[in-house]
Amino acid sequence: MAGIDEVAELAGVSTATVSRALSGNGHVSDATRARVVRAADELGYVVSSNASSLATGRTKNVGIVTPVLNQWFYSSVLQGAESELLKNGYDLTLYNLGGGAEERRSVFEHFLLRKRVDAVIAIALELTAPETTRLLDMNKPIVGIGGPLPGVRTLSIDDVSVARLATDHLLSLGHTMIAHIGGNKDYERDFHLPTNRRVGHESALEAAGIPVDPELFQTSDFSMRGGYLAAKQLFGNPRKRPTAVFAASDEMAIGTILAARDLGLRVPEDVSVIGIDDHYLADFFGLSTVAQFPELQGRMAVEVLMEQLLPSSRTQGTFNTALPYELIVRSSTARVNTRRS
Repeated sequence: MAGIDEVAELAGVSTATVSRALSGNGHVSDATRARVVRAADELGYVVSSNASSLATGRTKNVGIVTPVLNQWFYSSVLQGAESELLKNGYDLTLYNLGGGAEERRSVFEHFLLRKRVDAVIAIALELTAPETTRLLDMNKPIVGIGGPLPGVRTLSIDDVSVARLATDHLLSLGHTMIAHIGGNKDYERDFHLPTNRRVGHESALEAAGIPVDPELFQTSDFSMRGGYLAAKQLFGNPRKRPTAVFAASDEMAIGTILAARDLGLRVPEDVSVIGIDDHYLADFFGLSTVAQFPELQGRMAVEVLMEQLLPSSRTQGTFNTALPYELIVRSSTARVNTRRS
């Protein structure tokens, strides 16, 4: 196999220029870079990752830490991040922190600090001050997805506003008996997502002059099965059967649609249902939702990370970037049926 000396000779440049051209580190003119790449391709030269790491101090590898792997949202964020990392010539190492406190301590105190990664992306994790300090002291840039983190570039979504938008949609259709399926403190997640979505829902009701009724709230674990069971409790109350349900995730909303059908209720004629996410099954079920674009979140996180890894070629953005969201209306919501039996 050809070496760097042969590439340099064929391209008519120094070995240092070959290294800069192929690694992307340091200034090389476009014409020279193209000449080096052609020479490398002609000779079948492949940059050694170990040699490149020794020369530049970079592993071209990013660590991604996540609390969950087997849920659609997290896997979608990962898919977006991976595709953007590959475009930038980076690999990724995935750390699933679902195993508990000891596993998390091991990842942050050992694995991420052994020079195995150049930077870290934290998905929906509230990093502690010691975790953040260790990484920053080792000169490892961090990007957080999900909410604000002191001293860290972050991308966050306004869960209160997202929930208000979903509930306001139901209010605009004339619904006043609106139930909510979400989480309480027992199901609390990092960045207080269940609480914030409940706050957004209740603030929309209060703004419309509708008192918050505790009987129209059911807790769930953000799964399809959990939504199904919670909805059955709501629909089984003959005194206060809601005309609409806002579920704090699409999976729970889909469970709600299935529960309604099993109980002989028509969606949306008898009950309207809306969720949050734009899950890949949302369109199949005709589910109205507030999309939060998880793949885009992953791509955006990598873009922010590249601004820190390659500061000479990028413009530093704001410390916190607001993530986009959008109301998507499908067939699961409709005007309230005043003739409902």
